[in-house]
Amino acid sequence: MSDVARLAGVSKMTVSNVVNDRAGVSEPVRRRVLDAIKESGYRLNVNARTLKAGRTGVIGLAVPEVDRPYYGMLAAHVIEEARARGFHVAIEQTGAAAEGEAAAIAQSHKLQFDGLILSAVALDPRDRGQAWGDFPIVMLGERDYGASIDHVGMANEAGTRAATEHLIARGCERIAIVTGRSLEGVHVVSRRHRGYVEALEAAGLAADPALWSLTGMHMASGRRAVRDLHAAGVRFDGVVAVTDTVAQGVLRGLADVGLRCPEDVRVVGFDDVPEASYMVPSLSTVAPDHRWMAAKAVALIAARLDDPGREPEEHTAPFELVVRESTA
Repeated sequence: MSDVARLAGVSKMTVSNVVNDRAGVSEPVRRRVLDAIKESGYRLNVNARTLKAGRTGVIGLAVPEVDRPYYGMLAAHVIEEARARGFHVAIEQTGAAAEGEAAAIAQSHKLQFDGLILSAVALDPRDRGQAWGDFPIVMLGERDYGASIDHVGMANEAGTRAATEHLIARGCERIAIVTGRSLEGVHVVSRRHRGYVEALEAAGLAADPALWSLTGMHMASGRRAVRDLHAAGVRFDGVVAVTDTVAQGVLRGLADVGLRCPEDVRVVGFDDVPEASYMVPSLSTVAPDHRWMAAKAVALIAARLDDPGREPEEHTAPFELVVRESTA
């Protein structure tokens, strides 16, 4: 820094301000410092700065799959919120497996990240004790973590109940649910199914297992579910899809078998991914406040860095039901 300051004819503090992209440096001086950096071959010693500060300025984001619209949207929000707090974000894919999620935690340790936001599907911190010590972790996802770790989740039961009630209010009486493969345990599939059943029972409608399609969480799963229900002769006039991605497959499946949406079958999804408003018909969906979730997760990482011993917090994102053409 002294060499760069001498070459540029400025103080070491000015060089530091330029290197760290701080305000208060005029553009001509900034250019002069950058030219001196280039001429001298100066490189910031990240390891030395990390050792001095005790932080790297990087947090991890681990998600099951990076090619899903939902996780792309989530990552964009986390990056924006992290940048506002001075963090960079490194993204990891876990494959929705406990091994992948544990590996993401281990890698975050190894690379000395300041914390990790983990969208967990399989891993339960209570099963692993205190394997990560005081390392700041925020769990996203729909499992019950029992106040054992900072957790930000969605209103799964309430959201799906609102979606089902909306279909009932639209006159649907035979409402199918297209969801993941298992209802065992506490996770996104079982929680959203519970909200669906609660709404039916409150309206005096039977929760008919013949209308439950446990096919998976992909677009192809939604398409296959409609084809299977139709082939089996199961009559249905509404569909609650576990995610918008599954709902998109449902819309394709309805077209395959000659059913119209919303004239013959009304469809509602969950997540409100950006693509939902561009589908044909546009998709009615449960819209959690994703930006709120990202901001809360990043804030919890920052709070844990400032106070490693504080009690874990549990937060549930607000939501709204967005009504579009698919339930018109």
